Amino acid sequence: MADTKNTNTSSENCTHDCSSCSANCSSRGGAPQYEKLNQYSHVGRVIGVVSGKGGVGKSMVSSLLATELSRRDEKVGILDADITGPSIPKAFGLKGTCNASPLGGIEPMETTTGIEVMSINLLLEDATSPVVWRGPVIAGAVKQFWTDVVWGDVDTLVIDCPPGTGDVPLTLFQSIPLDGIVIVTSPQDLVSMIVAKAVKMAKMMNVPIIGIVENMSYVVCPDCGKKIEVFGNSHVDSVALDYGIPVLAKIPIDSKLTALCDRGMTELFENDYITAVADSVQALPKK
Repeated sequence: MADTKNTNTSSENCTHDCSSCSANCSSRGGAPQYEKLNQYSHVGRVIGVVSGKGGVGKSMVSSLLATELSRRDEKVGILDADITGPSIPKAFGLKGTCNASPLGGIEPMETTTGIEVMSINLLLEDATSPVVWRGPVIAGAVKQFWTDVVWGDVDTLVIDCPPGTGDVPLTLFQSIPLDGIVIVTSPQDLVSMIVAKAVKMAKMMNVPIIGIVENMSYVVCPDCGKKIEVFGNSHVDSVALDYGIPVLAKIPIDSKLTALCDRGMTELFENDYITAVADSVQALPKK
């Protein structure tokens, strides 16, 4: 009875931020209870794209990684788990709503090059409608994107994760068997905090870290070609060294990429920004 009382007290005081909590509660204790993948689906590997905070470009990295893997003749899917801030459909020019599958469940929508996408914005009649849901409901929707969507046979499923270390990322880490995560950050001094939160949460959940991607790393002068560090000197290399994690990419601020993304034509962008990330992902064994 005493243990139950302590557990209840811990639950009442829970901040849902595992990175700053030392309690050994049921939320992260023991083996994770993964949700069962849709019976008509097979996913070779599952990659999460995460960050300790929002606004660093997770969706952009997710889109570029999926596009690069697709160009390598992989069948790729993107699960947009950022329920309150979904941007994947916009990046690929997807509109309308997904259809029900004749097998039961929901069919993901396909991009021009055949990348499968599931996002809350593909289930809403008005894509601009805000999703005003509480954490448990949002977490439930993410799990349904895994259990109820008929992904078919996918080599790699890229999950665009919500920012931070709260309810939804925690549910995702515990419900979906991630083969590895890519941590996205930015060049400012803030980088140490961003990376630290994501690294600590991944270690708590026993999820492998593939590497770090620094977004908005620099801008190239159109006249002389010089790299200008708009946000000051990068700190990502020293932080990565502290945690023993490789820096896989440093993506610049690129107006061409931004323009294509705004027009829903991310798949047309050609560059090697994300090559090393795709190499590392493909080096992982498939289930």
